[in-house]
Amino acid sequence: MVESKTEAKSSEVGVTDPYRRTEHCGKIHAYRCDKGVGVIGIDISKDHLITSRGRVRRYENNKRGYEEILKMKPCTIEPTGVYAIRPCQYFKEKGIKVLQVSPNMLSREKEFRGKKTDFYDAEKLENMVDKAKEYEYNPLRELVTLYLFLKDIEVKYKNRLKRALFLVSDNDKISKERLEKLAKGDFTQEELYNLEYTPIVLEEIKVLAKTLLETQEKLEEVRRMIEEQVPQDHVLLTIPGVGRLAAGIIIGIVGDVKRFPKPESFVAYCGLDPVVERSGKVVVSKGISKRGNKYLRSLFYFLAEMNYSKNPTLLKFYEAHKDRLQGKKLFTALARKLARIVWSVWYNNKPYEPK
Repeated sequence: MVESKTEAKSSEVGVTDPYRRTEHCGKIHAYRCDKGVGVIGIDISKDHLITSRGRVRRYENNKRGYEEILKMKPCTIEPTGVYAIRPCQYFKEKGIKVLQVSPNMLSREKEFRGKKTDFYDAEKLENMVDKAKEYEYNPLRELVTLYLFLKDIEVKYKNRLKRALFLVSDNDKISKERLEKLAKGDFTQEELYNLEYTPIVLEEIKVLAKTLLETQEKLEEVRRMIEEQVPQDHVLLTIPGVGRLAAGIIIGIVGDVKRFPKPESFVAYCGLDPVVERSGKVVVSKGISKRGNKYLRSLFYFLAEMNYSKNPTLLKFYEAHKDRLQGKKLFTALARKLARIVWSVWYNNKPYEPK
């Protein structure tokens, strides 16, 4: 179940007291750390939880490992990530205060030249209480990740279905009515090429059409669930062109907008920040970085392209730059402008006002 690892630090009476307070305990709110309970840093991977102290410091990432850690009754501090969700929620429901640190923040705290081990990371986490935030389960995030996953599947099935239709027909357009007939194996109204591979492709079309219909039905169901999670008075809904689904996706992906202190950091998170190279007096623009969240980048581009005329700020920007920028460059610039609007409205919690 666990691997025996002794703590590096020791005292005259043996292993350091696992309940001792850390150097930061006096700097944080009292509810986060009681006098008799210390903060324990936990570095999490898929298989293990590495603690910053204790006789045993490596635990399995499962219920038995969690129960062993609970014996120390800690106030835990852990990095974010998919493998941290289950232990964080488990500890929280057991009455343990759970704090989290962003992996990016953890990496910035590491020494420029120094060790890189899971145990070292756990010890670093233990002393990052001031930079941690209390863990909160976000059901909207789970719904959004499911929605985006299903959306990706829908696109793949559509592309595969169009390929199959091209092999046997001159019509590769997909409508709901046509999908319903193809899913039932009804090809009576189809003008088909009678080729050697036609029977096999028709069977593939039937399977793809049926699966695509089921995926679209599930997408609509999840979409309604996302929209129900967005409060009717949420400040993002005051931005023209941003509906409840778009607002839900943004909130679900971003979580806490306060982690972006400047609009530039939020734009960079969306992958919409411009890449510029300078050499002497020469300045070369190389588009956007595309190193952020691809779903947010696509969403802002789509909203800017489809709804810029509804937003006074975007419309004014469009009119001012349409002669200098063309096509995708213009809509990318609009997407970046929209991202800054979203950050400003959300971060300051003030309704949108056209400028």
